[in-house]
Amino acid sequence: MKQLLNKIFIWRKYLWRLVLPVVLIVLVTQLVATPASATGVYQMPNLTTGKDTWLIDRAELLSRLNEGKINSALENLAQKTGNEVRIVTIHRLDYGETAQSFTDKLFDKWFPTPEAQAHQTLLVIDSLTNTTGIRTGEAVKSIMPDDIANSVASETVAVPLREGNKYNQAFADASDRLVAVLSGQPDPGPPVVQDKVQVESTFKTAEETDTGNATIVVVVLLIAATVIPMATYFLYQNQG
Repeated sequence: MKQLLNKIFIWRKYLWRLVLPVVLIVLVTQLVATPASATGVYQMPNLTTGKDTWLIDRAELLSRLNEGKINSALENLAQKTGNEVRIVTIHRLDYGETAQSFTDKLFDKWFPTPEAQAHQTLLVIDSLTNTTGIRTGEAVKSIMPDDIANSVASETVAVPLREGNKYNQAFADASDRLVAVLSGQPDPGPPVVQDKVQVESTFKTAEETDTGNATIVVVVLLIAATVIPMATYFLYQNQG
């Protein structure tokens, strides 16, 4: 019996040596992955002189077709009116940052003087939280007041996202509305929201699913490392 217990102890020790690295890898991955994929203003490139960048889809939310249409519409707007719109998508913000604070900092980085800011509009979305930020220059405010700009961010973009993460529709609608207003046309207004019965979702988000799966793996490995030696011990005891 003593010899059997020694074998089980050695086997359990060996099993722990196999399990522990896996547990550590899972835990480290969960802790490191979040900040590693976060985007800060310092990671955003400067606007290159002589190269117009209207849509920067870092979160890869939009189809190429829609991206091309938006870029074309915003370029035509700039050529005809001098009013320029930039749209930026990111997947995750730095800790403590909000979509609006990120927008303000990026706006100041890209357009550091009042003269450079005057005819600029910057719209940003964080796809992890589906929150938005918008900032406009002083010359733009005389054409598009802050209430309309805020409505573009909080309604024109947000409503399609609440209806099922319809990013292509959200940005196409936002582009159309911004182009219309900044071209001096009547404001088409925010989308019409239809009343729907709100049913609490029982589905987890991608973030919750990833974290949940990792936790399950760790728990299963820990249980296996404890239960298997015990089960083996009782099996040999009964056979003896």
